[in-house]
Amino acid sequence: MKKFKILGIVGSLRHESYNLSLLKAAAKLLPLDTELEIVTLENLPLYNQDMENILNPAVNDFKQKIEEADAILFSSPEYNYSIPGVLKNAIDVASRPWGKNSWAGKPAAIMGASVGALGTSRMQYHLRQTMIFLDMYPLNKPEVMVMTAQEKINESGEITDKHTKEKIAELLVALVAWGKKLAK
Repeated sequence: MKKFKILGIVGSLRHESYNLSLLKAAAKLLPLDTELEIVTLENLPLYNQDMENILNPAVNDFKQKIEEADAILFSSPEYNYSIPGVLKNAIDVASRPWGKNSWAGKPAAIMGASVGALGTSRMQYHLRQTMIFLDMYPLNKPEVMVMTAQEKINESGEITDKHTKEKIAELLVALVAWGKKLAK
């Protein structure tokens, strides 16, 4: 039986980001017959339309990983009430050139951690808006918005909050079910 493959994308460049910690926790909470590959975005070039038809190994590798995945799981902080620039850049890079949108048709889920009180809610809503144009299928619930992450993730990057772990596990089960439903 083929495993259901989720591509986890970290929307932060911080080496020990809370959002990377969420994806590492997700890797330990996966449903049976599911795998998670985590990718970071530091090697992607800034999107430049003049360069979109020029072979770039980092871009090609990223697009291939998206295309081979059964679903996408974004884990991102919120910057200035919105999507971090590095994540928006990755979205733009993988949606181009015109007619070669790697995101099209992909089921997706979003989670995020923040030191603030709103736990990435505005970023998640903006990312959902972006998914409309990308022709993605975002999972509506459950929502995983980890507020005051510094109180729920220890210095080793491990999630210490039981409720956070439960919500991540719930999100993964729902994402796999959503992806399988859309694949029929």
